Amino acid sequence: MKTFVMIPTYNESENIKNLINKILKLRINNLHIAVVDDNSPDGTWKIVQDISKAKKNVHLLLRKKDKGRGSAGKDGFIYCLKHGADAIVEMDADMSHNPKYIPEMLKGIKNHDIVLGSRRVKGAKEVGRGFIRRLITYIANLYIRLMLGIKVRDCNSGFRCFTREIMEKIQPEKLESKGPSIVQEVLFKAHLKNARIKEIPIVFVNRTKGHSKLGIPQLATGYFMVLKLKMLSVMGRI
Repeated sequence: MKTFVMIPTYNESENIKNLINKILKLRINNLHIAVVDDNSPDGTWKIVQDISKAKKNVHLLLRKKDKGRGSAGKDGFIYCLKHGADAIVEMDADMSHNPKYIPEMLKGIKNHDIVLGSRRVKGAKEVGRGFIRRLITYIANLYIRLMLGIKVRDCNSGFRCFTREIMEKIQPEKLESKGPSIVQEVLFKAHLKNARIKEIPIVFVNRTKGHSKLGIPQLATGYFMVLKLKMLSVMGRI
């Protein structure tokens, strides 16, 4: 099985080398890493480029136009499919998602279409996040589940493993989200395709290096996209 770990990045120079090394140490057969970088001013892409010269299974997709988390994820999924991925693991670059869960994810997709690293199931834990941030996440998950009818506890998790088959059904080339709402859009479109989704507990560690790109404007845009997805579904347009 050819596995691609797809990592969208922007200004993650303090984290990306460490993350890549941790993934490579898993020693998974036929493993590839695709870093999708939006021409980071801090030189994240240069670090990945240097690593890729020595590690042929590390790929850099450097984007200079149409920037944003959503379009980066879209281009990353398309890149992985184009290069023969049988499984695609999507994760953040800020070290909040521990690569040690990847083998369990790959094991899980033998009987599921998506395996999701969840902060909301038994055995999961969040480290370094305050009460207000956890409350916002809880309310957001409740809103998304009610609006979209998704039976997933952690609808905001960006740590997920997809089979090739479900990603082809989702049709990443048709994804609309420009920002972080791509996480919910992909999940909802998989739900509409009757995807078999499994949640596994993870320990989520809030970033200690670099700066978060998720602020109030991005959150607001994400909630609007959830409403838009609901409307499009009702109208039979997705």
